[in-house]
Amino acid sequence: MTVTLRSLEVAVPSTELAQDDVRDVFAAQPDLSRLGQRLVATSFNSSGIERRYSAISEWDGPSADEEPVFFEVGTGRFLNPTTGTRNEIFAREATELYTGVAAAALEVAEGIERADVTHVITVSCTGFFAPGPDYRIVRALGLEPSVQRYHLGFMGCYAALPALRQAQTICRADPDAVVLVATVELCTLHVRTSNDPDTIVGSSLFGDGAAAAIVTGKDLPHSSPLLQLDHFETVLTPVGEESMAWNIGDNGFEMVLGTYVPHIIDEHITGALTPLLAHDPSVAQRPYREIERWAIHPGGRSILDKVEAKLELDEGQLVPARETLRDFGNMSSATVMFVLRRILDEAAPGAEERVCSMAFGPGLTVETALLTTIGAPVAASAPEPGTGALADAALSTHP
Repeated sequence: MTVTLRSLEVAVPSTELAQDDVRDVFAAQPDLSRLGQRLVATSFNSSGIERRYSAISEWDGPSADEEPVFFEVGTGRFLNPTTGTRNEIFAREATELYTGVAAAALEVAEGIERADVTHVITVSCTGFFAPGPDYRIVRALGLEPSVQRYHLGFMGCYAALPALRQAQTICRADPDAVVLVATVELCTLHVRTSNDPDTIVGSSLFGDGAAAAIVTGKDLPHSSPLLQLDHFETVLTPVGEESMAWNIGDNGFEMVLGTYVPHIIDEHITGALTPLLAHDPSVAQRPYREIERWAIHPGGRSILDKVEAKLELDEGQLVPARETLRDFGNMSSATVMFVLRRILDEAAPGAEERVCSMAFGPGLTVETALLTTIGAPVAASAPEPGTGALADAALSTHP
């Protein structure tokens, strides 16, 4: 049975952060050592990021009637709120993003009405609340109260691919199923100043973003590109458990992102691809560069460099990932969905292209997917690249 992703919408909060400006603020913190200042400069300057987005509105200036929680604009000083305070903001801001981007995905899914949705799968590793985002989506969008709901929490940067795999499994089991998948990550809520190298690297990389998709096995007409979900695999590398982790501390979630991660990926990426490509011998027997499209989670520029070199890919095959990193930073699980959106925007009418997707996370876990873009019918007018429904007036979609 063929299962397709029929719409994919992305959104970001309204506060835009210029990477150079954020670097200067971090470097000016009074508790930063000289070594810490050098690490800030090196991490930010080599990140490959120009801008990110944040749910923290204090970056734009102080509110007239509220005390600052994260950042004092007047002094340029970072504050250190408790995990509870950060999570309260997550519940409020994430709900807006979840419901807005989910509504946008439903709006543009041709042949799908809200009453058709049978399952909701939500994803996040940057906050928790209950009733959760799955519940909030059902209520806000007026979905049927009998919709089955699932939440994938605290899995990390790779979690969007397991969510799509679960959607595929549901649709193969039930031909009438329509699954709404939504991921929201507000990584900047856990920002802090520190001399710790892992914390500095995380501060230079992570941004906030959201994505939602409609997945079904129904055979419906379409005038825009689709993404066929073919195969998924999971691989745990034999080393790296201590090199990437995400822990809950008293003052936010704490990232462990060791400098050895790119080397682990370099050593084990081909082994991680082997079980995925075995599903299609015609692909497995070809050089990696002959797979037309690559949707790699841009965990950082060094990771993309290792993937490109190890698999001997052409420079252009990593452009969607590098441009996503440049324009949005690492948005944890939402990021690979932004990359897939760029690839869908470039799908030629009437054409089909294979897509290999990879995302990396704690464990070290490598999630992979083999997909196929299905271009819009030739007779239909293809949408202009980069267009899409706005998730909400308060949100910004990607360029």
